[in-house]
Amino acid sequence: MHYEWHGSQADSAPVLVFSSGLGGSAHYWKGQLAALGKDYRILLYDHAGTGRSPATLPDDYSIEHMADELLTLLASLSVSRCDFVGHALGGLVGLVLAKTQPALINNLVVVNAWSQPNPHTLRCFAIRKTLLANCEPQMFLQMQALILYPPDYIARHITELEQEEAHMLAHFPNQPNLLKRIEALSQFDIDATLAQIQTRTLVYANKDDVLVPWQQSLKLANKLPNAQLQAFDYGGHASSVTTPDTFNNTLLTFLSTQQQAAQAV
Repeated sequence: MHYEWHGSQADSAPVLVFSSGLGGSAHYWKGQLAALGKDYRILLYDHAGTGRSPATLPDDYSIEHMADELLTLLASLSVSRCDFVGHALGGLVGLVLAKTQPALINNLVVVNAWSQPNPHTLRCFAIRKTLLANCEPQMFLQMQALILYPPDYIARHITELEQEEAHMLAHFPNQPNLLKRIEALSQFDIDATLAQIQTRTLVYANKDDVLVPWQQSLKLANKLPNAQLQAFDYGGHASSVTTPDTFNNTLLTFLSTQQQAAQAV
């Protein structure tokens, strides 16, 4: 599995793991490296079967498989304790790890995630699967931008987005793997066991997210025993990209506050 270390080189610096959404790419978090790398050893990775981590995913592929793959990577790097930030699918991986490996995750941040998919999100997944099966890849990528970003952000960054889409088209993901990852998202349901997760958690939501209704984050925050909700009016599904300053400052405040509280005990 492809991985990268960024940020602080001090052995004493806490490890901060970032896990991406459906695309699975380490590159997604480039906007966080400068702001959080001063205080943390940042671990990025390409999920199995995406980007620079080639794999043939099994037919019954699940979020639990993704959590196990990351556990194997962390063990190989001798990481036994970390803070964790996951976007959408990556947030689901974080929830599984917090439930099954409570000693591993110090603080958890889940961004525009959910405990079980709602009908609106499932309709979005169905459209994406249909585009994959019946349309040129360009249409899938253009639909992806509509899901990720607010309309005004697309209008202001159209040249950059077109360049990014051209790059992604040249490195378009393995279609069977992508379909299995979408199916894993569609089947995920941890709602009944959220009360078992005691990890300190920041639930980060954007009210203009057109893929995941922000009320899904509200439900997470209400059911997780040690969670707090930060909901923002603007940012879309990919707010770490569209509003990086707000996103980075919110993460830093949460992580530093939790670190100070732990030291005071």
